[in-house]
Amino acid sequence: MNDPRRIMVIGCCGAGKSTLSKRLAAATDLPLIHLDQHYWKHGWVESEPVEWQTKVRELSASDHWIIDGNYGGTMDLRIERADMIIYLDYPTWKCMYRVLSRTVVYLGQSRPDLVEGCPERFDLNFLHYVLVFNLTRRKSIMHKVIAAESDRRRIHVLTSDKAADALVKEMKMNQSQSKLYN
Repeated sequence: MNDPRRIMVIGCCGAGKSTLSKRLAAATDLPLIHLDQHYWKHGWVESEPVEWQTKVRELSASDHWIIDGNYGGTMDLRIERADMIIYLDYPTWKCMYRVLSRTVVYLGQSRPDLVEGCPERFDLNFLHYVLVFNLTRRKSIMHKVIAAESDRRRIHVLTSDKAADALVKEMKMNQSQSKLYN
């Protein structure tokens, strides 16, 4: 299979989707799209559903991208276009730890992977979402990911940072070899 041109990165909040996506973008030279930057508006205002569907269609229509973010209502649009899906299937404790850590680090500031005007905050509803994500969302996401497997689409379910590191290393090596032969 050729090098992937459209990579979708999904998983629980705090699993490391944005961090892995940045590393993959550096390794592959693919443009990076953080869905959070397109969904949220100043002051944590959500996009309207129809507007959001249109936006995701536009973002995923390109021939080259790495898109990070879940957004279940538009996941099928991205799965349809992706030639690689990476699901970060990390334990709840690790995701919760990372979410709490980034909340402390960025409290009152907008994170680099978010739109300006959405400062990091302590949000009990969001923490609850992270706490129950693997119980309430994991199974349906896994079904979508498994159903998406095909000859043209690679699926990676990563359960550790070590596995993520190995994938980045492999993609970087593939990119280097590709440049040698082109």
